Amino acid sequence: MSWSGFKKTVDRATTQVMMKAGRVERTNDRDFETELRRYRTMESAATKLQKEAKGYLDSLRAMTASQMRIAETIDAFYGDAGARDGVSRSYKKAVEDLDAETIKALDGPYRECVLDPISRFCNYFGDINECIKKRQHKLTDFDGMRAKVKKLTEKPDKDPAKLPAAEREAELARQAYDTLNEQLQDELPRLIDLRVPYLDPSFEALVKIQLRFCAEAYSRMAQVQQYLDADTREQYASGNLDQRVEEVLQEIRGLSIAGTV
Repeated sequence: MSWSGFKKTVDRATTQVMMKAGRVERTNDRDFETELRRYRTMESAATKLQKEAKGYLDSLRAMTASQMRIAETIDAFYGDAGARDGVSRSYKKAVEDLDAETIKALDGPYRECVLDPISRFCNYFGDINECIKKRQHKLTDFDGMRAKVKKLTEKPDKDPAKLPAAEREAELARQAYDTLNEQLQDELPRLIDLRVPYLDPSFEALVKIQLRFCAEAYSRMAQVQQYLDADTREQYASGNLDQRVEEVLQEIRGLSIAGTV
């Protein structure tokens, strides 16, 4: 940091301390504070959306990976019985295809149409926040110089040149602050209003990608259903599957090796 930058940092810190002590009047801009609150709300929502959108893709991968582990375990559990009627192998094949074809096919479009646009939007926040921070610095400089002018006006210094010099500095500080303040007052509302037309295509893509995944998953699982026992499907549809399960459990309890269960 240069000496000039260091001195400005010290002067601003001093001004902020004097503000807290009530010795320097703080400029309040309610219009800007309103827009700043709206911006912070949008920034928070967009950042959360970016995180959750990435989490959705990770969750799809985790879910299909879990399905594949379940399918492998079920296939091993059924053994030759599953091989004869094809149900466990069919389920395993359906899950493998869902992971190998559907998830991988959706990965690219999801990144391109959903994740990347949201991330690019969020990337602007760094520059905007830096501009907001710079505006606050310029406002602190202006408030500090204004307080200095007021002090010299109320209690003139022995050097008569100090007041005009302070007034010139105060005017330069005001101009620097006004330039940034007007820019933010104009552009923050426009940025906030642009969030909807910007996000609309990504939202539409998200819905279509979810629809495709659900449709593919339903179609593949429907193919597996034909291998299930017809009586089992009927009992499930009629709500009597619990009774079937209980009957099988009762048979297991009847075995001498499981008699104490």
